[in-house]
Amino acid sequence: MKLKNNTINFIELQATDLNEIKKFYNATFEWSFTDYGNRYCDFHGAGISGGFAKTKKITTGSTLVVLYHNNLKDIMKKVLNNGGKICKEIFSFPGGSRFEFLDPSGNKLAVWCNN
Repeated sequence: MKLKNNTINFIELQATDLNEIKKFYNATFEWSFTDYGNRYCDFHGAGISGGFAKTKKITTGSTLVVLYHNNLKDIMKKVLNNGGKICKEIFSFPGGSRFEFLDPSGNKLAVWCNN
């Protein structure tokens, strides 16, 4: 991948338990991981490079990472079955619909669909 100035290149999320977070994202979204010691791992298969940094407590900001899936009901079931919590049920907006969830560490993400 060619690096390009002024583009988002990497997303770093936090995790209180790296093993639990890897299990959740692998089972739910089929991501894979590369460990860098016991406090950090990169994720692969998300459409953008990123990683999880181990922390004692999750801190939140105003940024929301939004994933895409063509069947919100199916992926919502996977989120729930793999330890995630729905914090905002499916809702419509111009151009599609989405839901928001908390992963097992408490990171808030969303999944959207354009149909």
